Amino acid sequence: MPSNPNRRIAIVDDDDALRDALAWLFSTRNHDVQPFPNAEALLADYTPDRFSCLLLDVRMPGMSGLELFQKLREFPYLPPVVFLTGHGDVPMAVGALKDGATDFIEKPFNDNDIVDLVERSIAADALKRTQWQAKNAVEARLESLTPREREVMKLILTGRLNKQIADDLSISMKTVEVHRARILEKMHVKTAMELAALLRDANITV
Repeated sequence: MPSNPNRRIAIVDDDDALRDALAWLFSTRNHDVQPFPNAEALLADYTPDRFSCLLLDVRMPGMSGLELFQKLREFPYLPPVVFLTGHGDVPMAVGALKDGATDFIEKPFNDNDIVDLVERSIAADALKRTQWQAKNAVEARLESLTPREREVMKLILTGRLNKQIADDLSISMKTVEVHRARILEKMHVKTAMELAALLRDANITV
């Protein structure tokens, strides 16, 4: 069965046997898996959109799973992170949950239990990721606006009419009309109401 790139899982564990076993397990469940022997290997070529879930061993030589998690939190988006823990690592894993980790599972674990946990994490993340991507797209459109266009846009969003905006900014109404048309075009909307709804849905305040 072919792998699904939207279900890509990173496995970071220094235990070769466990890492290989997990990679095989998830690949049999239609997941694309990329194993890493240590935290540094993951960070060497990491971007938040590469993985839909990360499985991190808590204790590893060099950078620990918890230290790796703190590095991942510095990126603009944090995919679901599930910690693989020994019994003595549970308090640390619980602490990581308070910082945004998704869950943890104790070794040794049941195959079905870990697959179910990861798949629940991926499913719960889908809406959050979609919202993040949509917000990024809207922010990119905002970046294309000139300072003057942003100024005009803010006044449009308050409900000011073209003539009022022209008076506020001491410019001609024709200039305001040109700015308004460019703003709507760059933001990929047709009306001021659609613009306001776009920014609201993306949770962006201008």
